[in-house]
Amino acid sequence: MLPVAAFHYRGLLMPREPPRVDFPHPEFTRPAQEHHDDITQFLLSQPLAPVSITFTAAQTLHLKKQCVPSLKCTSFEVLAWHVGRAWIWALDLPAALRVKLLFSVNVRRRMRPELPGGYYGNAFVLACAEASVAELTASGARYGIGLVQAAKEVVDDCHVRSVVDLLELRRGWPDLSASLVISSWTKLGLEEVDFGVGLPLHMGTVASEIYCFFLQLVGDLHGYTMLVSVAQAVADKFGRLCAIEDLVDREIN
Repeated sequence: MLPVAAFHYRGLLMPREPPRVDFPHPEFTRPAQEHHDDITQFLLSQPLAPVSITFTAAQTLHLKKQCVPSLKCTSFEVLAWHVGRAWIWALDLPAALRVKLLFSVNVRRRMRPELPGGYYGNAFVLACAEASVAELTASGARYGIGLVQAAKEVVDDCHVRSVVDLLELRRGWPDLSASLVISSWTKLGLEEVDFGVGLPLHMGTVASEIYCFFLQLVGDLHGYTMLVSVAQAVADKFGRLCAIEDLVDREIN
């Protein structure tokens, strides 16, 4: 018997009647500005190189210390900012270009009432942290992580209903131009899957110039592996910008 009863009814996330969009949703809106088409064409025209980078507990803690004590943050929030900024720097994007860090937010406990514990099916929306390249690269960790946190905080019951209604009215897709979509898979239990030959040692690669995944580091409950693909011409640069081993070594010694 399942410990939690399965709940299959999807009507809990049906659009309202009549549907209405109560909030701006930048994750679906393409800014009217130059360079977006150029950036998209560049990304699509380049051969991709997969990049896998490990962040140990010590390295993640080092990033978090940049915000203490004025700002508390999660590992996901600080790594999303760190990887997103490295991605922007590596691509050498125009300073005035507005870029988006998109990431999924589980809404099961954000709905009112909350969705049942055994609710099956998708129950997430995309949150959007948006700023100009100049703002993201010139500011410190507090600013960038603050954007990620603010994007998460607006996702409540009213926001989710507005997203559902927007999709009902427009049947739209997220705007992925000048965007990096970051998804955390750290709580899916992938590191515990055993098909009869033992637990996994590694997962990869990701063949997409848009999607970035965080996975649980095998053997380290507080460590993470980041998987993404970037244009081959900037892969080494991106890896160097993400790496923080030297910073941690200097701090310890």
